[in-house]
Amino acid sequence: MNKKAWIVSIDMGYGHQRTAYPLKFLAQKGEIISANNYDGIPEKDRKIWKSSRAFYEAVSRFKNFPLLGEIIFYFFDLTQKINSFYTKKNLSSSSFTQRRTDSLFKKGWGKHLIESLNSKIPFISTFYNTAFMAEYFNYPGDIYCIVCDADISRNWAPLHGKKSRIKYFTPNKRTTERLKAYGVKEENIFLTGYPLPLENTDEKTLKEDMRNRIVNLDPSSRYREKYDFIIREKLGKLPSKSDHVLTITFAVGGAGAQKENGIELVRKFKKQLYEKRIKIVLVAGIKKKVKDYFEKEIINGGLGDFLDHGIEILYDNNFSDYYNKFNLALRATDVLWTKPSELSFYSALGLPIVIAQAIGSQEDFNRRWLLKSGFGIDEGDIDHAKEWFYDLLDAGYLAEMAMEGFIEGNRDGTMKIKEHIEK
Repeated sequence: MNKKAWIVSIDMGYGHQRTAYPLKFLAQKGEIISANNYDGIPEKDRKIWKSSRAFYEAVSRFKNFPLLGEIIFYFFDLTQKINSFYTKKNLSSSSFTQRRTDSLFKKGWGKHLIESLNSKIPFISTFYNTAFMAEYFNYPGDIYCIVCDADISRNWAPLHGKKSRIKYFTPNKRTTERLKAYGVKEENIFLTGYPLPLENTDEKTLKEDMRNRIVNLDPSSRYREKYDFIIREKLGKLPSKSDHVLTITFAVGGAGAQKENGIELVRKFKKQLYEKRIKIVLVAGIKKKVKDYFEKEIINGGLGDFLDHGIEILYDNNFSDYYNKFNLALRATDVLWTKPSELSFYSALGLPIVIAQAIGSQEDFNRRWLLKSGFGIDEGDIDHAKEWFYDLLDAGYLAEMAMEGFIEGNRDGTMKIKEHIEK
């Protein structure tokens, strides 16, 4: 029987929710608690969350506005800046953002949430501020925080790291070392890997998905001819034909940024869509405005007949159902095209990442991690997307990235977190 815990997230963007949902089977009452939107939340707390969410989404969307948008986002991004890893500077000093947040705790922000969850079962948060709330208001059980980026700013560590009892689950070695540099005690850091959905990480299922994916990603057999021995060792015999057409999944962020690029992608592959040589999945998430935008532009572009037959819009009005749909769609996805968010860790499913423009300092570092690991490649000029994409495909580079992620990526995060909690 699974030991239960409070699984606490926030519904600001998708990153923290996507990190929480693989652990839903551990959740008390089977529910993910949204710290900014739970039943009974005091209005003063809701206003603080709401204002920060509205500001973040507005700034994210405004970033692409010429000059002014870039200037505003630059100053916003300074609040979450990640400093150079190799420095003589003392990184354990608290940041302005943390001191400001601590002043909100002193005014009672989050007290109602922690008191309403008062018990000794583990408190597992996917956002640092909710973990800090639990400690500030003396939650009686163990407190955990899951890191959901490949590198992190000082904001993730407690105000006084050496005195804190918060424990961290980290996705990679760099975030582990960062937390130490920020003053977190080594015994409070556990390198588990990022929690991926169990339905996608089952070994039998994953190998089946990979066999079909490699066939689509290596149409000229260049990668297979060179690395046949690795493929046979890791995947077994490949089918002569994939069970699905070459599929690109384009994922828009929670703020709805970069949705225009999804439509441009459809336009550039119009001929291939007509010829049924490719399928494009546009991920609108839970944003109805993004879904409506996709539908309108596709119909206006003369591709309305291809909706659900060559072009699929992935949408649901609640995160839980969207999350399940998205994970299912990934099984028949060959290339994941997305900004370098927490989805960077999905490269461990054998999904090569075409990296869209990063939004924020943490995504810049996620991008670096993808590139250094060999799991992804920067998107080229969208106006020439068809040309450079098929060049990558023909050379076998995308197949190589898929195998690199499958072999080198860490898929054990969810089970390692479960094992640690049960200890």
